Amino acid sequence: MSVDTSENIIQEQTGEPEAIISTERFLTFTSDGLTIGVSTNYVTEILTNHAITMLPLVPDYVRGIINLRGQIIPIIDIRRRMGKMPIDFTSTTCLIVLNINSISIGIIVDAVQQVMDIDRSRISAVPVENQQELINGMISSGERSVILFLDCEQLIQTY
Repeated sequence: MSVDTSENIIQEQTGEPEAIISTERFLTFTSDGLTIGVSTNYVTEILTNHAITMLPLVPDYVRGIINLRGQIIPIIDIRRRMGKMPIDFTSTTCLIVLNINSISIGIIVDAVQQVMDIDRSRISAVPVENQQELINGMISSGERSVILFLDCEQLIQTY
């Protein structure tokens, strides 16, 4: 006598094995009209009001550093890092603190949107002719919307 598992029951009902869906949670944010997602595995926290100390002789996309509970964290303006014009901070501007391979870094974004569960198998590669070094994938979201995915590994290598 065999024991029916949920997988066996689904196979019997549909005639096909259950597809394995590998979802991952992503925090989405906007920057210069683009919707960008970052895996929540990297997100430490979101700050809405923190003083940034400016540093001399750094690339223009490095806005400075913050002291977060005794830890010094470099802050990158994601707009400038992607070659866009900076804007003044607004009530929706946030700092997203990321921990990438034990390196903490903050990114300035226009606004945080939401956390989404996304099936990783639906993420497409960025076409070579449109490739942006900090973007490693994209997915259609709605009728006329696309979510781009931030390549966190590349972000810390180029900073």
